[in-house]
Amino acid sequence: MNVFWGVVVTLLSLLAWGGQAIAWFSPATSARWKLAEAEEDVDPAFWADGRGEAFWDTVTLWTMVVAGVLLTVNARSWAYFGLVGGGMYLYFGGRIVFTRVAMQRRGVRIGAPKNVRLGYIFGAVWAAMAIITIAASIASLEG
Repeated sequence: MNVFWGVVVTLLSLLAWGGQAIAWFSPATSARWKLAEAEEDVDPAFWADGRGEAFWDTVTLWTMVVAGVLLTVNARSWAYFGLVGGGMYLYFGGRIVFTRVAMQRRGVRIGAPKNVRLGYIFGAVWAAMAIITIAASIASLEG
């Protein structure tokens, strides 16, 4: 089970971390690959927020990638990275969903409906992954 969950965590967190790294280094590529919205399709404040978020996520979200890799190879230290990474991804997933809901309710342009829907889905998936990983990390450290 550890190997399976480690692979799942690694792949899902690489998608988030890698997507944010691409959005930070090359916003045009990110928009072309549908990882983020194009600047002209969103409100300028949402665009600026996304640039700051992409930078900060690139700096911090690697922790869950490391947790997944360490869990896959059955290294006990995975749990510490799982706790830190889980906290980061719980925040990340929640922020994706709730910030967009609040902005959308206020009429802020946050992107095409299909992309917004995908953002909600992936935000929820990353938050659920985080909760499961935090619980598994705690269980691992108690055992």
